[in-house]
Amino acid sequence: MKAENNPKKDNLHPRNLHRSRYDFELLISNCPELKAFISINKYGIETIDFSNPAAVKTLNRALLKTYYNIDYWNIPLNYLCPPIPGRTDYIHYIADLLTETNNNQLPDGKSVLGLDIGTGSNLIYPILGNSIYDWAFVATDIDKKAIENCSKIIEANPKLIDSISLQQQTEPRFIFKNIIIPEDRFTFTMCNPPFHASAEEANKSAARKVSNLNPKEKRNTNPVLNFGGQNAELWCNGGEIGFVTQMIYESAKYASQCLWFTTLVSKKENLSSIYKTLQKVNAVSVKTIEMSQGQKNSRIVAWSFLKEEEQKKWFL
Repeated sequence: MKAENNPKKDNLHPRNLHRSRYDFELLISNCPELKAFISINKYGIETIDFSNPAAVKTLNRALLKTYYNIDYWNIPLNYLCPPIPGRTDYIHYIADLLTETNNNQLPDGKSVLGLDIGTGSNLIYPILGNSIYDWAFVATDIDKKAIENCSKIIEANPKLIDSISLQQQTEPRFIFKNIIIPEDRFTFTMCNPPFHASAEEANKSAARKVSNLNPKEKRNTNPVLNFGGQNAELWCNGGEIGFVTQMIYESAKYASQCLWFTTLVSKKENLSSIYKTLQKVNAVSVKTIEMSQGQKNSRIVAWSFLKEEEQKKWFL
């Protein structure tokens, strides 16, 4: 069966610019080094080896330059390299959430301040949120090297300098403490939490990804190195459910300082426990937004401690 020349990825958000197959001719015109990684698959279609971290990093660089006017973007060796189409979806769904809260009007970009928890070395959510919607961000991480790399990205792209600020979380056991101060007022928070509960679990997951992408490859490669990711990016004690539970309990202490708290939830089986925790802290509004990228399904859980009339007044 012959593949379509330019099939739509209908599972991505309608405003996502990456719903069609990558236009490699356009991408190479903006990032010539991408050409070295292009190959032809068995359907006669141009592609890259998505298990090759150098190829994925170069594709990201090309996408960011072509569609988001980012002239420089790089990450240190072995740090997490994010898939941009999926990351873009999270941004668009937050925009929908804010629009719904604001009488079906997308708030002016200058009035929106987001808090990105665990931005990593790639700074991808603040970059996309600022480029697409002109939002401002505070981006945090526990990893000093990651923060330093984010600073390089900002300094190399002048349009980001006045819109994105960085803060290192010096106490890894906390999420919002030390970050949100009394005078802060965030429109939303966002987070892609560590999925795994141990390094061993993260390695097994990465090995499966390598096997799925390259079933003929020998399994003696280091899967974590193939996909990138430091310990704090991939796993934490308690895994995803432990991290999100901590986030929810902490969020209650800053109830009036944020319109919407949000997080990605990869594992559907964690939702029941998350909802129970949100009930315990008396969250007023809870929303679950389903997302799908390729064969991967995930969702955003959003909660607010503000009553409906308080939410509507947020942007006034």
